[in-house]
Amino acid sequence: MSHIFKTVFWLSVVGLGIASLVPVDLLPAQSFNVWDKAQHALGFAWLALLGLLSYPRQPTRMAVCLLIYGAAIELAQAATGWRYGEWSDLAADGAGILLGALAWWLLLRGRLRPTA
Repeated sequence: MSHIFKTVFWLSVVGLGIASLVPVDLLPAQSFNVWDKAQHALGFAWLALLGLLSYPRQPTRMAVCLLIYGAAIELAQAATGWRYGEWSDLAADGAGILLGALAWWLLLRGRLRPTA
């Protein structure tokens, strides 16, 4: 089962990176958009949960690497000219990582039961 988690995790990493960098002509330039921050948090919660299910022996390393990945995305967005890198997006990424780690921890403790 872990190989399935790893495959989905790495596909999600690539997919989120691509989605974060493609030109989006209809995006308004706003300094703070709640839905945008929620998307960042949800995306990184997903990555954190999958990453921790894939590599459960290195939770701190996974969290740090995902935060570095989020920072790299923001820097790449700032360099594109058609996307905007924002520190508040990185904060939302961090919040999502914490949420994903909490969900993983609850799963480990048996407090969340996946439905089958």
